[in-house]
Amino acid sequence: MRKLKLDELNRLSVGEFKDSKKIPVIVILENIRSLSNVGAMFRTADAFKVEAIHLVGITARPPHREIQKTALGATESVDWTHYETIDESIQVIKNKGYQVWSIEQTEDSTSIDKIEHLEASGVGMVVGHEVDGVEQTTIEKSDHCIEIPQFGTKHSLNVGVCGGIVMYELLKKFG
Repeated sequence: MRKLKLDELNRLSVGEFKDSKKIPVIVILENIRSLSNVGAMFRTADAFKVEAIHLVGITARPPHREIQKTALGATESVDWTHYETIDESIQVIKNKGYQVWSIEQTEDSTSIDKIEHLEASGVGMVVGHEVDGVEQTTIEKSDHCIEIPQFGTKHSLNVGVCGGIVMYELLKKFG
């Protein structure tokens, strides 16, 4: 077995990426404070060809050196918009006919292994603050809450890891 060289991976150029069909997913980063997490979400969004990213509230915006360290150029390929409030972002999502799915542990959350049964033409996927999670008011405006089962001592996953897992599952659903 031999590791592939970069030129053997047949990756898209930024222009080809911009022109390519995306999965109908908009990642909504609600008050993410870590620039590394923001960059990781851009890089993962590029990998799974999501439609766009919404940066909401205190979430940092490109260009920023600390975001770029983990994004590795994905801020150039993935479309993004900043919104002061989650309501502005949700309105854009709803106007597209998409549902809002928050990634949060709630009384009625759906396990990620069951999302193939949820009907939606597209999804605005909300990822919340590293400590406080998705705001309760956002949960109340969500069509569904998605939960990733966990079996250890910790009650949550890193934002970037969590977002990556859900984006991959959405790629399987919509890809």
